[in-house]
Amino acid sequence: MRRMARQPGAAMLPSVETMWAIRKLGPGPGLALDRVPIPEPGAHDVLVQVEAASICGTDLHIFRWDDWAQARIRPPLTLGHEFAGTVVETGEDVRTVVRGDYVSAESHVTCGMCFHCRTGRAHMCEQTEILGVDRDGAFAEFVVVPESVIWQNDRTKLPPEVATLQEPFGNAVFATSTQDLPGRTVAVLGCGPVGLFTIAIARASGAGRVLASDHLPYRLELAQALGAHVVNIGEVAGVAEWFRDANENAGLDVVFEMSGAPSAVRDAFRIVRNGGDVVLFGIPGSPVELDIAESLIFKNLHVTAVNGREVFATWYRTRWLLEHGVVDLRPLVTHRYPLTEFEVAFAELESGNACKIVLEPGGQPAGPVVSATPTHEAEREPRLSGLGRWVHR
Repeated sequence: MRRMARQPGAAMLPSVETMWAIRKLGPGPGLALDRVPIPEPGAHDVLVQVEAASICGTDLHIFRWDDWAQARIRPPLTLGHEFAGTVVETGEDVRTVVRGDYVSAESHVTCGMCFHCRTGRAHMCEQTEILGVDRDGAFAEFVVVPESVIWQNDRTKLPPEVATLQEPFGNAVFATSTQDLPGRTVAVLGCGPVGLFTIAIARASGAGRVLASDHLPYRLELAQALGAHVVNIGEVAGVAEWFRDANENAGLDVVFEMSGAPSAVRDAFRIVRNGGDVVLFGIPGSPVELDIAESLIFKNLHVTAVNGREVFATWYRTRWLLEHGVVDLRPLVTHRYPLTEFEVAFAELESGNACKIVLEPGGQPAGPVVSATPTHEAEREPRLSGLGRWVHR
């Protein structure tokens, strides 16, 4: 490992050799707070002391051990791919990162050599490994990540609980960057975190009218607070009709489908005006049947499908939006817990009465390994993220 001269205010590698981590220890529902060795960085890696790590819908899928998780996850595994922290050690060949740097990371660890990586489209790399999905992640006191995915933060502008949100916020930044939003009418279907981020960006971009839907009152309250006109899909007979009625009996210019619910995907094409734009981000858990002629061709639609973030173009846009206060994510950090209370955090997320939940690994647990299992194991339509190969976002 490369031992750097200590930087002012730099964190020090602890003398202990183990750490606490939230892990999937084996097949089946639930997670455990386990004691594991602190990982050692390889020649091109850095070791980060995690200060904040936010929970994603993907983590909830792994927690439940649903069909996607069973097909993709290979326990034992430390979860978590959204984080911020301080570098405490670097590999011998690391050149751009030093101990004490305040960082986050792109969760897509790409190969760097395929056609997509070498032509500036690393977000499409077919050899991608994902933190907390294919390799150990950041729901731990320390995490090892390659230098190639490290993102430098400014602590004076982004505190850890906001810096950790750059990865998921980047999904909405990427999705909205595909559209010219000023003065246009916008619909957002699904008010999970990325849907709410999309509303905030659309409002900040000068969209003429923003309408949003979900089935959870708590999320709809947050959407309304961000400036959207909202509807609970469980309280109206026709969702598409509500959107058109609320838009002066006309279709909307841009529709962002952010939930992955099959009914919402179909509604997106009913809501959009002829010649309008549909952006598909949510990933359905099963195939969705569409009337291609009536829903797309005869309406002359522009359909854009997006996933993840453009590496690293989206990160630069994200930094500007957050550091300059164009979008304020602090109201969407609805809960913060120490790592030791992960079971409470996951229960809050399952309840639907939360947006972004941030875990802070600073505390030390007392007692034996803690485990938790889902409170509800019934099948659901995915709302925070879908069930495809790149479900992590």
